[in-house]
Amino acid sequence: MTDIPQATIFVLNGPNLNLLGLREPDIYGHDTLDDIAGRLDDRAKELGLSIDMRQSNHEGHLVDWLHEAQARGAKAVLLNAGGFTHTSVAIHDAIKAVTTPVIEVHLSNPHAREEFRHVSFVGRAAKGSIAGFGAMSYMLALEAAARI
Repeated sequence: MTDIPQATIFVLNGPNLNLLGLREPDIYGHDTLDDIAGRLDDRAKELGLSIDMRQSNHEGHLVDWLHEAQARGAKAVLLNAGGFTHTSVAIHDAIKAVTTPVIEVHLSNPHAREEFRHVSFVGRAAKGSIAGFGAMSYMLALEAAARI
């Protein structure tokens, strides 16, 4: 019997998400990115998937990783672009350039926050968006990705 390779979900995280658990916990919660990664990995295994979780404070890394997700045949990308959500045409264009479905993820609800957060370049290119459920936003996005 041949093993069927697991489908991979890339989970890409942008600037300042390395500070989860410390940075403004009243907005972003007390879970660290490692906490979220552990729960995602456990659920992904139950779904027959694998997770490739990454974080960078550099916009170009996120663009490169979106390209890599397609090149490696990822099933989907969960993308929390952090502050780049509201500023990055480059990330928007990278999402549009790849065929891998991208699901935008946010811990907080950007529409309930400052007005500059109401515009999402990522959301304009993504297949869908999940926001406002804290760390559970990632879990909900994983469930959606598993069903794409």
